[in-house]
Amino acid sequence: MNVTATHTEDAPKAVGPYSQAIVAGDLVFCSGQIPLDPRTGQVVEGDIAVQTRRVLDSLAAVLAEAGSDLSHVVRTSVFLTDLNDFNAMNEAYALRFGQHRPARSTIEVGKLPRGAKIEIDCIAVKR
Repeated sequence: MNVTATHTEDAPKAVGPYSQAIVAGDLVFCSGQIPLDPRTGQVVEGDIAVQTRRVLDSLAAVLAEAGSDLSHVVRTSVFLTDLNDFNAMNEAYALRFGQHRPARSTIEVGKLPRGAKIEIDCIAVKR
């Protein structure tokens, strides 16, 4: 099986020793994205809805580079620093995924890199 790393300038650079995504056969494993502006490397300002949209835009860019898209996502993990943000995150998440509903876990965590309120990773199949 061929395993390759994927990188796009349309999503933030990795903030550690990892790849934006790994493609293994027909599967795309996206590393967690936090709401960083890909041009500045800074966390976007705004509420959880703004941060969720930025994260999903980054994941969409990584998936596109890997030959997939959000409609081919089979699993996500959502990490929130405050579960009180769950409903607002869900609204932004549902708008971006439309009728597609990947399997998902949502977990409250104590802290995320750079003070982000949310991180999402995903697994997708290639188009």
